[in-house]
Amino acid sequence: MENKSKPKTGEDENSEKINAKAQLIKGFQIALYDGASHRVVVDLPPELGTGLGPTALQLCVMSHAGCYATICVYTAKRMRIQLKGLTVKVEAVETDEAGTITKENFDIEIKADAPVDRIQRLHELTVKNCPVGILLEKASVKINYNVKTEKSEGK
Repeated sequence: MENKSKPKTGEDENSEKINAKAQLIKGFQIALYDGASHRVVVDLPPELGTGLGPTALQLCVMSHAGCYATICVYTAKRMRIQLKGLTVKVEAVETDEAGTITKENFDIEIKADAPVDRIQRLHELTVKNCPVGILLEKASVKINYNVKTEKSEGK
């Protein structure tokens, strides 16, 4: 019988391997695979590539927005906060000097029937548990969060 559990790295019992494969399609179009059933194409802008997909750096920023949103929804469920809406927008700053992202500004809109202090705690736990955010913080990316809350209209 095949073992379908997450692969372990062997470093410790709480670690898991995450796989990725990059394969050239043509030009600067690169297919990225996760080792399961997911695929994304990255490319360069039309000046150099075809613009078929985001650049790898844009995908990184998109991943951070997606990670924040996913962890926020998961944490809200655990806190028994019913989200009525969630929008996460990220603007990243890339400098020529650094050659990469040095700063990110988040604009987050959370719609829920919950007190402001619970929404603030939801945000704090989301930031604390977002693995992409943790990675970028360790890479010294300055991350600013602007959280707006809106009460959903009750019945």
